[in-house]
Amino acid sequence: MQRQSLLLTLPNMPYFCFPESVGHYYDDPEHSVSREAGALNNFNVHYVVSGRGHVELDGIVHELRAGEAVLYFPLQKQRYYSSYEEPWSIRWFHFYGGSGLRDYLLEQGLHKSSLWMLRQSGAWVQMHEELLQEAEAHRMLRPVQLSTLAYTLLTIFVEQAVVLNRDKTASSGDRIMGLLPLMQQEATKPFVLEDWADRLGVTPYYFCKLFRNATKMTPMDFITRSRLQAAKQWLLERRKDNIGQIAEEAGYPSVSYFNKRFMEHEGMTPTAYRKLYDVHGHGRP
Repeated sequence: MQRQSLLLTLPNMPYFCFPESVGHYYDDPEHSVSREAGALNNFNVHYVVSGRGHVELDGIVHELRAGEAVLYFPLQKQRYYSSYEEPWSIRWFHFYGGSGLRDYLLEQGLHKSSLWMLRQSGAWVQMHEELLQEAEAHRMLRPVQLSTLAYTLLTIFVEQAVVLNRDKTASSGDRIMGLLPLMQQEATKPFVLEDWADRLGVTPYYFCKLFRNATKMTPMDFITRSRLQAAKQWLLERRKDNIGQIAEEAGYPSVSYFNKRFMEHEGMTPTAYRKLYDVHGHGRP
């Protein structure tokens, strides 16, 4: 079965990102694509929802399973096809943009590999379906919506994608993601790396490696973000409390260090942030 919508390529690109085509193939064991280098001048992502298939890169055949994807840059040689035994359900979209699009993908490290795994695919699949429905229903009549949905789909991919590596990192990555709600809940308590590593049954060094692979940040980066998020909320909700009290409850006994970290993330002091949202004395943003 095939659902696909092919869209007009805009000659003067006013958008950062725009879809050239979008589709969903499933129950099609004959699905097979072969493009020579230079044949296609846009980016494209093919994500496996279920089943499996194969991608050929530099003469090597790689199997793609559910939760995994291939990302091609413009003009790249492409060869991929479904498994006959377990035909894949694959969602794909081709996209292009202004000069900043390639720079953005390079800055995010998307050139490091063609094969990726999405840590949590639900949001990506849902957004892909919204883009496909928009293209099917309205074609090019609502280009702003097409661009917005394509950009959202791309940023979800960037945020969720990790280089495909079928070792213990994948399953451990799921365990790291499972720890995040608890780490956020306990962020204002003293952070002891060894204790969190013990919960996963790994060394602190390996915990940090797994954490960076799963979240693209260090454990302390995550704790800092969680603490500052709580502090921002309290600064507006508890206006009678002084900065020192909020700093301490957010996990920063030193007000000067709290101010420094807050300034690094928000570009202003906690006091300035509180004043910024002091609307007519009601303290509501």
